[in-house]
Amino acid sequence: MDLQLSGRVAVVTGASKGIGLAVARTLAEEGAHVVAASRTAPDAKVTHVAVDLMDPQAPERVIARAVEEFGGVDILVNNAGGPPPGVTLPRVGFMAPGDDDWQAMFEFNLFAAVRMIRAAVPVMLGRGGGSIVNISSGSARQPGAMNVDYGAAKAAMNHVSKAVSEEYGPQGVRVNTISPGPVLTDWWTKDGGAADVIAGMAGASKADVIAQVAPGMMKLATGRLVDPQEIADMVALLVSPRSGSTTGADIAVDGGFLKEI
Repeated sequence: MDLQLSGRVAVVTGASKGIGLAVARTLAEEGAHVVAASRTAPDAKVTHVAVDLMDPQAPERVIARAVEEFGGVDILVNNAGGPPPGVTLPRVGFMAPGDDDWQAMFEFNLFAAVRMIRAAVPVMLGRGGGSIVNISSGSARQPGAMNVDYGAAKAAMNHVSKAVSEEYGPQGVRVNTISPGPVLTDWWTKDGGAADVIAGMAGASKADVIAQVAPGMMKLATGRLVDPQEIADMVALLVSPRSGSTTGADIAVDGGFLKEI
């Protein structure tokens, strides 16, 4: 199926690894000009802009580079998120994060995306429209005592996404969110990452946490963590003109993590 992405200009944040890298590669393979915003360069055929999205000025620089290189922006994928730099998740319990933790979590998972949208929308409007996909989380709609600050930031992102879709949909800018469940990225697999933290709590090996403990703990119907490529494939479909009537939607790609109707 031709997704009609050839020649379109896509900005992807957090594109150096995990979901972001899979998205950047997939859009490039579909013929898009990809501008990757991340602190380190991705292993992909893209235009890299080295930025720290905790810097409030970074989004303007990223969009300006896309305009300079390719003349505009058609697609924005706000993927950067998760633990802020230097932070290890999970954190268990409402009292675990302090004020600084909450502020850093919202800065990385909400404000960076808000600033990217603010920078990109005027450029998209000048080209007659565009498509924005914000990577959220199943935790936004399934609250719990684990990572409460992260879930709250992603819930706020869902609200912003819906609001922006309502305001700019009539002008041709579509906005959707994807809510992954646990995805097999270095958030889980790196030394000291989530798998190691849960292994210490559960008295299990890291490998067993990834293969059995985590899918069981999160009641994943598929029995496994999500592959980053599965998120990237959904992104590619949502940003495609073939999804032209899909806006304001939240798509769960989560292995059955969310249980409500």
